[in-house]
Amino acid sequence: MTSIKLDFLQKKIIANWRWLVSKCLLLIVCMLAISVQPAIAGINDDVYDGNMFVVYAGNGSLVPAKETLAQSLKEHKPTMLAFYVDDSSDCKKYAIVISQVQEFYGRAAEIIPVDVDTILPQQTYDPTEPGYYYSGAVPQIVVFNQSGETVLNKRGQVPYEEIDDKFREVFDLLPRTESVQLKRRAFNEFSSELAK
Repeated sequence: MTSIKLDFLQKKIIANWRWLVSKCLLLIVCMLAISVQPAIAGINDDVYDGNMFVVYAGNGSLVPAKETLAQSLKEHKPTMLAFYVDDSSDCKKYAIVISQVQEFYGRAAEIIPVDVDTILPQQTYDPTEPGYYYSGAVPQIVVFNQSGETVLNKRGQVPYEEIDDKFREVFDLLPRTESVQLKRRAFNEFSSELAK
């Protein structure tokens, strides 16, 4: 009979021990869930929360740039410099416009986003360096024609239409008022045409 009581006592101790461990683990998980702070960064604040082109424009192909300004000017390519910082709310809001410019002109022109934090301070800059054109504020857009001449240099959130007008002049395209609006095909549209 003592062996039965001993077995029962051992089972009761093990059951109590398991119950105690499970309650402690549950308490630890609850404490961790309560103490975790939500992400504070957002589009309307000046807090870093990752590459703004990926997070806010859905376009990670802009950074890093495929070519430098010097290479682009040497090849006589129309170029756009877009000065930015990842932790500026103005730049975060403007990322979609830069991405839109790349969407329409990215194959014919070089779109070069320049994080101003990467511009090393110097006394003077060469005209083939982005620091030569940076005016001290972000966002800033600088557009060059094929000859390397600056055709647009503006600070602030320059509207897409103004950049588009300059590129239309550079590429000798019809003004927006006289041309057909370009539309991208939806992926599913393209796939359905292939299936026919």
